[in-house]
Amino acid sequence: MTAPLVMILDDEPVIREVLSDALVEAGYRTQCFSRAAPFEAALKRTPPAVCLVDLSLPDTDGLALVHRLALEQGAVVIIISGRAQVHDRVTGLELGADDYITKPFDPAEVVARIRARLRSGRAQPSGGQTARFNGWTAHFDRYLLEDDSGDETPMSHAEGEVLRLFLDSPNRLISRSQMQESLGGAAGDSFDRAMDVRISRLRQKLREDPRNPRLIKTIYGAGYIFLGDVDWA
Repeated sequence: MTAPLVMILDDEPVIREVLSDALVEAGYRTQCFSRAAPFEAALKRTPPAVCLVDLSLPDTDGLALVHRLALEQGAVVIIISGRAQVHDRVTGLELGADDYITKPFDPAEVVARIRARLRSGRAQPSGGQTARFNGWTAHFDRYLLEDDSGDETPMSHAEGEVLRLFLDSPNRLISRSQMQESLGGAAGDSFDRAMDVRISRLRQKLREDPRNPRLIKTIYGAGYIFLGDVDWA
């Protein structure tokens, strides 16, 4: 089996070298880039399993890049940044990043976060990549939502993994702690805020009434319940 590919985008040579060495030692393949343009060109040739992206880039806005990656790539997107403020963490997660790691970091923690993300993405108790529910079809191989007329709406990887969690456990309460355990990432206000945003976006894409959603119900103080009939193909 081919080792998962991790693409690293950071303009600091030392950071690229430290991350690459730790990941290769852990059994991953890596490609390193100091600029966004060659990084995005490489994405079109060889889709990676994980993208590690710094926000402070010399040739593009890092947050805008993360948002594009989240919507256009099926890869896990993890921000690695020296911006440690809560606002920056929340913004990055709201734009679709799967995780946010601040510098300085322990390379072993980065490897562990990547393993957790890939593990959650591979966990498919239903055994399929396509699920049908309430007039919708979710394609997890492409992270697309398709309605009964054939119109398609893209999901970010992060949004898709939240939806997969719901579809794997329909009509069951899923607590915040269960979501954090299943989806990975550090617990705290930024994780909770990111989950709220992802669920809000899923509701919009599923054309839910925000005041009275039919499918994704909030159980205040407890978590969420997905009310739907799910058929995995």
